[in-house]
Amino acid sequence: MTLTAQPLAAIPSPTQAVWHIGPLPLRAYAIFILLGIIAACAITEARLRKRGAPKWVVLDVAVWAVPFGIVGGRIYHLITSPDAYFGEGGNPMKAFAIWEGGLGIWGAVALGGVGAWIACRRMGIPLTMVADALAPGLPVAQAIGRLGNWFNNELYGSPTNLPWGLTVYDFNLSAGEANRDANGDPIEVAGGPFHPTFLYELVWNLGVALLVWLVDRRWKLGKGRAFALYVMAYCVGRFWIEALRIDEAHEILGMRVNNWVSILVFLGALLYFVRVRGPQEHVRLDDDGHLHLVTADGTPIPWRGSKSDAATAGAGDSAASDADSGGGASGEASSAGDTPADGESAQASQQAAEQK
Repeated sequence: MTLTAQPLAAIPSPTQAVWHIGPLPLRAYAIFILLGIIAACAITEARLRKRGAPKWVVLDVAVWAVPFGIVGGRIYHLITSPDAYFGEGGNPMKAFAIWEGGLGIWGAVALGGVGAWIACRRMGIPLTMVADALAPGLPVAQAIGRLGNWFNNELYGSPTNLPWGLTVYDFNLSAGEANRDANGDPIEVAGGPFHPTFLYELVWNLGVALLVWLVDRRWKLGKGRAFALYVMAYCVGRFWIEALRIDEAHEILGMRVNNWVSILVFLGALLYFVRVRGPQEHVRLDDDGHLHLVTADGTPIPWRGSKSDAATAGAGDSAASDADSGGGASGEASSAGDTPADGESAQASQQAAEQK
């Protein structure tokens, strides 16, 4: 007779992930994504204010970055896991059902960064400063978002006998609840308990946030290097956690696509961290409402985008006004031409030309 070790305990999974308030469905996945965004915004706002940014700058960035990030995260998921939507028996319309899970962090960061860049350009502040302020907040948001995966009974790893193994149910994502047997009991996925990879990543992300915060407080990282540190630390954790997962995924040379992406993104972030140097960026608001990039001690930092659009527009309006009133550079030249010295000089030039 063969004896198999039985787990001493197991972490239960929720059997319901959606609640209804009248006709309005409240899905756990969406709730935790929203809570993660709020947490990241709060952390980023506090860090930006310490660097001299005006109040609620983070909201101006979030208006652009969050929608871009959600779209980017979904596109990445569809590219790397297309079979459930476009493969045999797939449902293409499910590609829009983001409440059922499926947001890839790599796509979310990439396209969310484009949205943040647009917002920063409009406000006249460097993207690197906002990225560094966001660096501890983003992994906190990711950690909170992983609770949504727990409610959806997804992102679990291989079977384990460890005390913190996870009980997983056969889950209907569309209905937001576990499938049940004839007795009304939730049906467990065979082979469990499983490694709670969602929990591993949750804890890892909180550790990444703490690491970035401590390193940044000690060495005052600037020019996007705090964000690069977050990317490197996250990639290390994602690599080994991804290796534990058993859900279907495309592979290249026997390794999951997300593992390859982790390696490449880590190397890119490492190269950036090593090569880029510069002081931690702060901003100063002058009496005219224009933002200027400075160091922590107030030393100006040359930056091509330091002049806001408002400042540029104001300068243009001032020049036009001066020209109309004769007080600009051209106006002064015309006025100077009426002086006796310039008049005599012009007359002498004319006589010389006639003699020739």
